[in-house]
Amino acid sequence: MTTSTRKKPPTDLHSLQFYATPEHGCSYLDNRLARTVFVDPKARIDLTAYSTLSDLGFRRSGEHIYRPDCSTCSACISVRIPVDLFRLSKSQRRILNRNKDLTISFVYPEETDEYYRLYERYIEARHDDGDMYPPSREQFRAFLIQGQQDSRFMEFRLDGHLIAICVVDQLLQGLSAIYTFFDPVFAERSPGKMAILSLIGRAREQQLPYLYLGYWVRGCRKMDYKIAYRPIELLIDGHWAQLARSSLT
Repeated sequence: MTTSTRKKPPTDLHSLQFYATPEHGCSYLDNRLARTVFVDPKARIDLTAYSTLSDLGFRRSGEHIYRPDCSTCSACISVRIPVDLFRLSKSQRRILNRNKDLTISFVYPEETDEYYRLYERYIEARHDDGDMYPPSREQFRAFLIQGQQDSRFMEFRLDGHLIAICVVDQLLQGLSAIYTFFDPVFAERSPGKMAILSLIGRAREQQLPYLYLGYWVRGCRKMDYKIAYRPIELLIDGHWAQLARSSLT
């Protein structure tokens, strides 16, 4: 006996509804107002649609797919790394060598005590002055577990001890790094940078052309690490433009 299944039609972007938040204080730049446009959270966003939205500058946070839409500011710029063109700098080689003893694995996202304790320590140590403080399990689930997309936790372990997690989404044309959190005790290992370098390697293994890093915020020093990977592409006026290693310095 054979059975057949009808494939669901791909999501039509023109049929999606978009909503805008009221203006609110910017999380990255002082004395700025921000506004965000997001896709209807009830819409079914398949992989094709999500990949296209990523190319249009959208980003995922939990069940929300969004992008900045500020009336008087354009500091938030989507960035991605063309992985085949990327070349390691001396400092990035040192980071890889420093972390040769780590074990890396990809697992499905879930809420465990081990994962949440790592997230809690990270937020309390690194973001106690931001809108993610204080951490909570509800926040952890909404931000990093919930969502329709094909997502993984990339674990970094040292002798079995969990020291960092990078949340990564699968796209048709690449990988999207959603968020990295780590044990502050191991900050000298540069786990955030190690996560990006590891995802570049993962994208190459899958023969995918891009690693998406979300938004670089011009004028926000906390975001400058994203343009340390060269060459890098920026989404400017709806077009991806590549910057050489010497640009923006």
